[in-house]
Amino acid sequence: MNIDNDNDQELDEEDSLFPIDEHEELVSEDGKKVRRRGIYLLPNLLTLGALFAGFYAIIAGMSGDFNEAGWAILIAAVLDGLDGRVARLTNTQSAFGAQFDSLSDMVSFGVAPALIIFSWSLSSLGQAGWAASFIYMSCAALRLARFNVQLDTVDKRFFVGLQSPVAAGLVTFVAWVGFKYDVEITPLIAIGGAVLTTFTGILMISNYRYYSFKEIHFRGTVPYVVFLMAVVLLVVIAQRPHEVLLTMCLAYALTGPIIWIYRRLRAKPRKSANDSTA
Repeated sequence: MNIDNDNDQELDEEDSLFPIDEHEELVSEDGKKVRRRGIYLLPNLLTLGALFAGFYAIIAGMSGDFNEAGWAILIAAVLDGLDGRVARLTNTQSAFGAQFDSLSDMVSFGVAPALIIFSWSLSSLGQAGWAASFIYMSCAALRLARFNVQLDTVDKRFFVGLQSPVAAGLVTFVAWVGFKYDVEITPLIAIGGAVLTTFTGILMISNYRYYSFKEIHFRGTVPYVVFLMAVVLLVVIAQRPHEVLLTMCLAYALTGPIIWIYRRLRAKPRKSANDSTA
């Protein structure tokens, strides 16, 4: 029986146009383990689009076109947000898609922002500049690895650590805005960029909790005013995308430390009250 299966597999490989093994993975269907061949097209095409956008951002940033690099990172972030939701809505989740998405995120939100900010300002700092870029890239890798292993154990309402797309936007959009206004790269600007890059990397591996917005169901209904707010937000972003998107990324990145400080301050009076009653 095993010999027949091996022969069938050899015949399939000989009949195939390219000598590439077909992807197979074990999935659970109706409580049974089933071997499934092939990959889902739509969500993985979106992930591939995000990967391409991230790669293009690297090329544009190294060429000094930080406007194109900023748009590319934005497109990568949008596609990254779509692929997972499309997979869940169409019931096309897979282990392959999860790993492919993580590798795409590493390129688009780890390597690309580090090289873009280095090309824009950090290169003038020499070794300190590439060290700051490497810290950011390393933290992005650690963030993605931790996210993968904690995927089934953490509260779905929150992310632990700043999401890599937001971190990438915060770092890249600084260069995007600076390039738009022809900001001169002085030593102070370069040092500020290095501090921002390093701090953003640390936020990714921190234990600060960030709201994930995963409770928003696109197939459900929302109040009419919510839709109007979405329209207003799109209009505001369209007027000044560089500045508005950078402000949004910065504001969201600060919510983690602010919420942590707020909870610490609230916990102190409770602890003091418990100690006094004891």
